[in-house]
Amino acid sequence: MKKNTPDHDAENESNSDKSKLTELLEHPSYQELMQKLDEAEKKASENWERALRLQADSENAMRRAERDVANAHKYALEKFVAELLPIVDSLELCISNVPNEMQEAAGSVIEGVRLTLKMFYTAFEKFGIKQVNPLSEPFDPEFQQAISMQETDTAKPGTVISVLQKGYTLNNRLIRPALVTVAKGKE
Repeated sequence: MKKNTPDHDAENESNSDKSKLTELLEHPSYQELMQKLDEAEKKASENWERALRLQADSENAMRRAERDVANAHKYALEKFVAELLPIVDSLELCISNVPNEMQEAAGSVIEGVRLTLKMFYTAFEKFGIKQVNPLSEPFDPEFQQAISMQETDTAKPGTVISVLQKGYTLNNRLIRPALVTVAKGKE
């Protein structure tokens, strides 16, 4: 007869534990619990991904709103400036179109118009409004609109030879293009 040794008892206990474990693993309620656990993990993963997407969407919306507010502040003056530009144009025309014989008689009035125009330019500069006056520069379709082309010997083809109306930008954003005449080569 075999004696029960501690090794033999441990082996019997181990086999018994394995069979109990196998029995538990094969039990229908265990399988059902494992299936429910898998479903719960899958659902948790989906919810986590959804939460991350919602967080990213929220952050993107916040960034867009901040950018929109910054642009609104930056370009809020655009319509107002567009309304002032014809006034500035009229003052410039007033100064440039005074006949020579009237210069002396209208001297103080012309000087007042020059000072008013200077105040406009100072206010424009203060608020990021810059003048586009491209005389003698190469034509740039982003900031200029060509009204005509003219043959000339005095300028390279593609160079602005006259500015009919100055353009303006607000914080480097075009408000109004400069209206220009561009030199073309002789044919």
